[in-house]
Amino acid sequence: MKSIRLSFFLFLNVSVLLAQEPNAQTVKDSLTTISLEEVLLTGIRAKEDIPVTFTNLSRQDLAPRNLGQDIPILLNYLPGVVTTSDAGAGIGYTGIRVRGTDATRVNVTINGIPFNDSESQGTFWVNLPDFASSVEAIQLQRGVGTSTNGSAAFGASLNLETDAVQNKAFASLSSSIGSFNSFKNTLRFSTGKINEGFTFSGRLSQINSDGYIDRATSDLDAYFFQGTFQDESTLIKALVFGGQEVTYQAYWGIDAVTLQTNRTYNTGGEIYNESGNRNDFYDNQVDNYAQEHYQFHWNERLNSNWNFTLGLNYTHGSGFYEEYNDLWYDQNISFSGATSFDYLQLKPFTIGDTTISDSENISQKWLDNDYYVITLGLNYNTEDTSLNFGGLYSYYVGDHFGDLIWGQNLGEVLPNHRFYENQGIKKEGSFFAKATQTLSEGFTGFIDLQLRSIGYQVSGQIVGPASFSVDDNFVFFNPKAGLTYEVASGQKLYFSYAKAQREPNRTDYENGNPKPEKLDDFELGWRINTPKLQAQTNVYWMEYKDQLVLTGAIDAVGSPIRQNVGKSRRLGIELEFKINLNSNWLWQPNIALSSNQNLDFYFKRDGVLENLGKTQLAYSPNLVGGNAIMYVPSTRFQIGLLSKYVGKQYMGNIDSENSTLSAYFVNDLSAVYTWQPNKWIQEIQWSLLVNNIFNAQYESNGYFYTFDDTWSAPGQVTTVEGAGYFPQAGINLLTGVMLRF
Repeated sequence: MKSIRLSFFLFLNVSVLLAQEPNAQTVKDSLTTISLEEVLLTGIRAKEDIPVTFTNLSRQDLAPRNLGQDIPILLNYLPGVVTTSDAGAGIGYTGIRVRGTDATRVNVTINGIPFNDSESQGTFWVNLPDFASSVEAIQLQRGVGTSTNGSAAFGASLNLETDAVQNKAFASLSSSIGSFNSFKNTLRFSTGKINEGFTFSGRLSQINSDGYIDRATSDLDAYFFQGTFQDESTLIKALVFGGQEVTYQAYWGIDAVTLQTNRTYNTGGEIYNESGNRNDFYDNQVDNYAQEHYQFHWNERLNSNWNFTLGLNYTHGSGFYEEYNDLWYDQNISFSGATSFDYLQLKPFTIGDTTISDSENISQKWLDNDYYVITLGLNYNTEDTSLNFGGLYSYYVGDHFGDLIWGQNLGEVLPNHRFYENQGIKKEGSFFAKATQTLSEGFTGFIDLQLRSIGYQVSGQIVGPASFSVDDNFVFFNPKAGLTYEVASGQKLYFSYAKAQREPNRTDYENGNPKPEKLDDFELGWRINTPKLQAQTNVYWMEYKDQLVLTGAIDAVGSPIRQNVGKSRRLGIELEFKINLNSNWLWQPNIALSSNQNLDFYFKRDGVLENLGKTQLAYSPNLVGGNAIMYVPSTRFQIGLLSKYVGKQYMGNIDSENSTLSAYFVNDLSAVYTWQPNKWIQEIQWSLLVNNIFNAQYESNGYFYTFDDTWSAPGQVTTVEGAGYFPQAGINLLTGVMLRF
């Protein structure tokens, strides 16, 4: 048997055809029935006896709406979650906020491997199109949660487990079509178990959409392959997955006037003549990026109590965004300087009596990065005790550079002139130890200690031009502890305290001298789990120091700009229910009520620094509600109405009405019908998703900025406010058919 394992390991390291799919074989020991598949994520995934707030979703929960939209959109109906889409229809660049905290604070792992970009700390789901088709289970922990791999969760953590081992062979073909010329094709397969425990599976996907916003097209390709070996004590997985995205830029939004007159207008790629009249759009104003992930996981049951896990990861990403820099627009509207020779690192030249020092141009700004990770885990389980030890080491290197590919008046400049270049390197080492212990009848204690060490260096030149240098090192100790009490059968009370500290991201350094942020999170909750009712209600108190809050402003590539504030606080209550009304009806409501405040916010208005005291935190609505009511008359058919309410929110931190995103209420209709026609086709499934069935006109995201006007009235400073909005689509639909062989 050892020779078989060795052969399999060697095969996985030379093979490029890998695979996967659901339901792992379980093995009985003297204590319990444990799935080797589940053990892979034991160290970071919460269970009911752990005192943190979480929601679980399975493949079956995602399937009815999995017709091409990104994972954030599929999570839209969870408590405290707000999602948005640049293109307005859920395909392309999408975003998620949880409890008002943005995606840079949501720790995301895929099979325990960090997915957040090391430098920006963001998550770009557009790089993994149709990834929901390869996800077995998702857990969203709200608050700090338990220690995990990668950067500390500062509002939530999202743990994804990819396809489990599939015992039976199958192949499936899914196609869907919908509004805005949206089209998706997915091919999945699995060999089932062959040759003493080997399986191979995979997925190929293609998604295309014109988007709701003008020219906000998405052309997305993706793949996922997995190979596994499993016997009574060993589970080995090797995965290769990734994607290629080409999306037309749609991250500038529109102003309030255009919002009323032309909701779908896209400013990206505008070309003007010398008189300032727009006469065209640049066709290739695109974001073009490819990302490849390679993972290896080894899970070994050492005996009835102990198991060991090893994870290896390599991620490579490379791509650019291309931009037409219009001379009139730059000199009269944006004042970015992107057409000046100084910005482009060129020398002025003379033609006759004229000195040329600027030019319309087309540039490509590149990111080429590599990310290496190793994780180790050791888990011990008895009837009363659970111990989890985990460690991570990661190394990231990212090359940032810009190439000038065309210009109207560039003289003798060679093609692909490089006008800036810098490199970022980030190293991280972390270790956590967790213990869950039955203390007495009904009481379970939990303690979780994490130590993180981070080193981040950047050197070189950024656009402007400007020298950019970072050399920072951090060591964070993040303790967590709590208590769970079983009130009655199927009912548990829990209380926990967790501390989180995390480093600034690259954009923070580019915009100032940021400090690391700190959070103390207190959670009190009550869980009920009975055959007819599953419920969770919890109260949280999140106390921040030096929180890097969103200012509302965005940078030249649409990334949000943040700033440290002194003290801030989030208080809230979240309720979620799953109620079986009878054999045919299921009701799933949830609501999140919160208060989100800066406690001592300062702002300079008209040249005078003011203490505004308590203000609302940006992008933090006080009320977020979700509801799903499902009618399931048989195992073949189900239909559901899904509703989402998001209250009024400010896009800045100064409570300006000019920064308001209005409340909105959106309803979707979902239907699925399944039948088994004959022995050649095991299953046919038809799905329908009608989004925003009442055609609500709403904006789920935007930006807000201020600047000081010092030229209109000499000697006087006037603070000017401005805002942009990202409109979302009205009524639209997706429908699809899946054939399983």
